[in-house]
Amino acid sequence: MSIALDVMGGDHAPEAIVKGALEAAPLLRTKLILVGDLAKFKHLLPDPLPANIVLVHATQSVDMDEKPLDAYRKKKDSSLMVAAKLVKDGEAQALVSAGNTGAASATSLLQWRQVEGVHRPAIASHLPNKYDGFVMLDVGASPDVDPEHIVEFAIMGRAYAQKLMGRADPKVHLLNIGEEEGKGNAFAKQAHHLLQRHSWFAGNVEGKDMFSSRIDVVVCDAFVGNTVLKSCEGLAELIIETIRNEVPTRWPEKLLYWPVRKVTRPLRKKMDYSEVGGSPLLGLNGLCMICHGRSSPKAIRNALLTTEKAMENGLVETIKRTVCEELGSINE
Repeated sequence: MSIALDVMGGDHAPEAIVKGALEAAPLLRTKLILVGDLAKFKHLLPDPLPANIVLVHATQSVDMDEKPLDAYRKKKDSSLMVAAKLVKDGEAQALVSAGNTGAASATSLLQWRQVEGVHRPAIASHLPNKYDGFVMLDVGASPDVDPEHIVEFAIMGRAYAQKLMGRADPKVHLLNIGEEEGKGNAFAKQAHHLLQRHSWFAGNVEGKDMFSSRIDVVVCDAFVGNTVLKSCEGLAELIIETIRNEVPTRWPEKLLYWPVRKVTRPLRKKMDYSEVGGSPLLGLNGLCMICHGRSSPKAIRNALLTTEKAMENGLVETIKRTVCEELGSINE
């Protein structure tokens, strides 16, 4: 198996991407294909290369603010396009990129197409809570969807929870403004009605309860999901920064706060996006792991490890099978 890594994508590319790849290489059982302009990143690599790293040259790169379709049409030799083609041609099974999210999503969709039965792809994000966390989707791929597509998201979210989180029989909740069945707008009510046909549906969940309840999967459209995700990121950064600012900078007062580090260290780790590294774009005939634009080497390393786990556990194949089984049985 092979992973194609977009070396030129991200706010700190190529340095952070290459460093993360080198940190991950000895931990991977997978071949790692670094795709980008060799003149701009080859000097960052050791000689000789790690045995499982291969280089592929690409003359162009996609800017972070570039329009996705413009990038797809005009930059045929971008690192993103070349990496996606490696997956399409079977030379790699996954693409990892910290670059332009819209361009990565559009390029993957147009190159690989959707799994049969899936009408909209969805980005799945692993979020922390009081227990072992949960996965929420869609957090960015498809803001304009029909209630029927929420059912597809739920099926894909269950596959993620099974293969990457180890949940034996994951339950699905619909993000809503109340727990009661009749809550929400017309869209939420119809989505609830469709989800009720499945035994794994556990009803509505309010935003505040996602973080205090033992849940597996939360589904919503990408407009809501991305708003929730960005709000959580901002709040997490505020909490950590507030704690940091309360600690005195001078000795010996600083020494009095030393025990606090032991308490806050697990908190920082739980709220750190780089611990997971990336969020997969689900519903395509290939695996696209989308990383934060400001990804650090640690985030890239963990994204590559998460991608390998998804590949080895057959995430894409599980989605193909379960979508066929679940939606086929309903249509019958």
